[in-house]
Amino acid sequence: MDRKTLLRQYKENPRPAGLFGVRNTAEAVLLVGVSADLPGMLNRQRFQLQMGSHPDKALQADWNRLGPDAFAFEVLDELAMPSEPGYDPREDLAALREMWLERLAAAGQALYPTATRGS
Repeated sequence: MDRKTLLRQYKENPRPAGLFGVRNTAEAVLLVGVSADLPGMLNRQRFQLQMGSHPDKALQADWNRLGPDAFAFEVLDELAMPSEPGYDPREDLAALREMWLERLAAAGQALYPTATRGS
């Protein structure tokens, strides 16, 4: 396939959107966030941690101390994307995030600091 065909196919296939988690499996602490591009965001989270530049300093410190094998990168929930043109998922993603934060708080799940701040 040529480059133009691949680019067109990429643009025509929407990326999965939803809630992601970076889980410290050694200490049961979780970072949650939302993204309109889950695979891209999980890749970004891993890259920032590997480079020592993650914005959540507590998560970065745990990564440095425990190493990458103590962490899992997960898709926690996917947003059903409507087929309407021009759909902006930001509002739905924010609602999904709030719903999950309430659920996690009720379950007593320990969260990294940036998980409870705005997205």
